[in-house]
Amino acid sequence: MYSTLKIIHVGAALLTISGFLLRGYWMMHDTTKLQQRWVRVLPHIVDTVFLLAGIGLIATLHLQVTQNNWLLMKIAALLAYIVLGTIALKRGRSRRIRVAAFTLAVLTFIYIAGVALSKSTLSWVAF
Repeated sequence: MYSTLKIIHVGAALLTISGFLLRGYWMMHDTTKLQQRWVRVLPHIVDTVFLLAGIGLIATLHLQVTQNNWLLMKIAALLAYIVLGTIALKRGRSRRIRVAAFTLAVLTFIYIAGVALSKSTLSWVAF
C-alpha cells in the first residue's frame, strides 16, 4: 500500500508543478488559454489526488503530524504555495504582482520537495 501511495503522491506532485508552470507561462504571456474549462478543472482533480495520497501516506506510516516538525513545515509551506498560486493565477492585481507570486510559489514548491526528500525543515540544505 505504501509504495502505491508514494507513486501516486510523487506522480501527482510532478503533474501539479508541471501544470502550474504551464499555467504560469500562459499567465505571463497573457493568453486566453487560462480560461478554458479543462485548465480550470484539471488542476483541482490532480491536487485532490495529490492531497489524498499524502494523507494516505501519513495514515499508512502512522505519523503524528504534531510530532514531526518536517511534516508540519511541509503542510505550512503547502498552504503558502496555495495562497501564492492563487495570487499568481487569479487574484494578483497587476502582472508584476502575479509574476512575483508565481516565482515565490515555485520556490515554495521546491522547498516542499526538499523537505519531503530530506525529512528536515532545512529542505535541500540538509543534504
